[in-house]
Amino acid sequence: MASRSFRAALLLWPLVLVGACTSTPAKSPVAGTSPTLAGDGTPQPPIANYACDNGGSITIRNVGSSIRLLGPNGVEEDLPASPANQKSRYGEARDAIVLDGREALVMRSGHTPLTCTR
Repeated sequence: MASRSFRAALLLWPLVLVGACTSTPAKSPVAGTSPTLAGDGTPQPPIANYACDNGGSITIRNVGSSIRLLGPNGVEEDLPASPANQKSRYGEARDAIVLDGREALVMRSGHTPLTCTR
């Protein structure tokens, strides 16, 4: 149990560091939708497409207190807010995403962090 807690703490530490970053404010969300706010207070649209540094793309759908990550090859993953009372950091087990304005930092266990921009 302690080993699991330690690994979770190691995973979340980069999120704390990255959460302090800022970027250019995002455009207004689609009318009639309820946006969430990123760490810098800019609205995140209910669904957004991101182009990633590796040439790939992802789609992030805000679904209340979590996000649904739609990756390449039809892979879907739900990530809860972490901690639960905020709208910019999402993660579970070995995967995490930090939303900051128009950028999303995608971190997966065993892979180099990936920056994606909408």
